[in-house]
Amino acid sequence: MKVVPLNDKILVERLEAETVTAGGLVLPDSAKEKPKQGKILEMGEGKVLENGKRSAFQVKKGDKVLFSSYAGSEVTVDGKEFLIMTEEDILAVVD
Repeated sequence: MKVVPLNDKILVERLEAETVTAGGLVLPDSAKEKPKQGKILEMGEGKVLENGKRSAFQVKKGDKVLFSSYAGSEVTVDGKEFLIMTEEDILAVVD
């Protein structure tokens, strides 16, 4: 099933959480935080402005992004978890 976000919404897939700390300790599943990084999979057409035109996004499909812990709404499609958020929820693009 294909998910197409509307207006200024962005579909993000979370990246996998680290399983080993910088010091070499292996983390059990219960100690892992949900990752705050993801990859943009799909984007809407942009926010509708007062003049009827749409604003352009600063991010693009395929970008690796950072977002806050409570950003977006979690959705499950075909057994996979995704986030749907606005561009305002994105804190930075990672190279």
